[in-house]
Amino acid sequence: MENMESFWEEVKCQIRTAMPDHSYRMWIDPVQLIEHKNECVYLSSPNAYFVKRLKDNYMPLIRDGFDRLGLNNLKIKFKIDSKNKSRKRTGIPSARKKTSSAAKYNDKRPRQRKLPGLNTAFNHGRMLKKGYTFDDFVVGDSSSFAYSASLSLAQGNRNGSNILYLLAKTGLGKSHLSQAAGHHILTNSLAKRVYYVTAEDFTNEMIYSLKNHKIHKFKEKYRTKCDVLILEDIHFLTGKEATQKELALTLDYLLDADKKIIFSGCELPDAIPKMNAQLRSRLSMGLITEIGAPDFQTRVRILKKKSSAYNFQVPPSVIEYIAQELSDDVRQLESGLTGVAAKGSLMGYDIDLPLAKSVICKMTTARKRATIETIQDLICREFSISKKDIVSSSRKKRIVKPRQVGMFLSRKYTDQPIKLIGKSYNKYHATAIYAINAIEKEIRQKGALFEQINYLSKKIESGKL
Repeated sequence: MENMESFWEEVKCQIRTAMPDHSYRMWIDPVQLIEHKNECVYLSSPNAYFVKRLKDNYMPLIRDGFDRLGLNNLKIKFKIDSKNKSRKRTGIPSARKKTSSAAKYNDKRPRQRKLPGLNTAFNHGRMLKKGYTFDDFVVGDSSSFAYSASLSLAQGNRNGSNILYLLAKTGLGKSHLSQAAGHHILTNSLAKRVYYVTAEDFTNEMIYSLKNHKIHKFKEKYRTKCDVLILEDIHFLTGKEATQKELALTLDYLLDADKKIIFSGCELPDAIPKMNAQLRSRLSMGLITEIGAPDFQTRVRILKKKSSAYNFQVPPSVIEYIAQELSDDVRQLESGLTGVAAKGSLMGYDIDLPLAKSVICKMTTARKRATIETIQDLICREFSISKKDIVSSSRKKRIVKPRQVGMFLSRKYTDQPIKLIGKSYNKYHATAIYAINAIEKEIRQKGALFEQINYLSKKIESGKL
């Protein structure tokens, strides 16, 4: 057990060099070794949210750390231990016992241990993705202005405003550019405190702060301790009046202090329903840049860059075929490329045009056949409701949930605007946005609805409507 404790400390040292210090302190440093038995190590975690965060974002780093020490077959499991019992089990003395009462109040070291909504505190928001840099972004005619504007803001060039609004549909690169700006600022030491959060994160953090009487700390963090604010998915704030007011005040503080702000969203500020005038004016006062779907030549360059990054050996003719057939967004392109490469690898086939066609034709067929009407028909069959029910004003749960799922899938698999999707279900624009956001939020919990959406998505993607 003592050897394993030293191994875990070594793993933590390795991880510390591979991630930002504030993220290490918040997510890795609190984790302690509880026990080691039967080729399995048990690590402590204060709550279920913490466990999910570790598994989703840091498990590869933890696994790699043990692998480097020659512990390749070791199983890693987490146990919820909210009262730090792990310290007692491993013989590690409690920090509280070692600190005198006087020193306790003088010790200013960070003590992040908690998480959103579950007796938690917040730090610097989400981690920036490693590959989301300006060097990794493939610039095309539809994205060159947004790229230049993001880089200019990150470099601190004076172009009239410190606010940038990145407008794009899902999968076209707005998250990439916003995070690339954050990476550039941190890498070049242009600012120390870069906060990258989604609008949902901001809302949840504010609610937590209010419930736990810590709103003053929340305001201090964003108003006076933030150098760069990167806020994604601004359309999530639809109808959230209190959050909108707080964000508008926060922006005033940041602008007065000459700080940088980057927003991203799927809708223009004026098109976001139930947005108060104060916040709408703040969102509109900066530079608004739109990212469109990439053209053919840009799609080819994206696929070549992805192939090189993933070490796929894909012939030029196959790359051009994929680029020709898949034109919606970058995520669709990447899905097609990985699908072709995976089938070739798993089946032992050469990657050629016939192989590519066997994979891509299913994706394009699904796209051509999926319409709002066919998706509505699918929802009615699967949930045993009528077409009259799904477009009715009923608020019964057995009707509302399928209706929301239908709107979500219509947004995902058709090119129709949200306004038309809402109208097809006899609902307003704002109701459609609310429904889509509600389904996205529930999917992230990976419960029963997550499985239902996967099942329905497979039907749509296979053309079985």
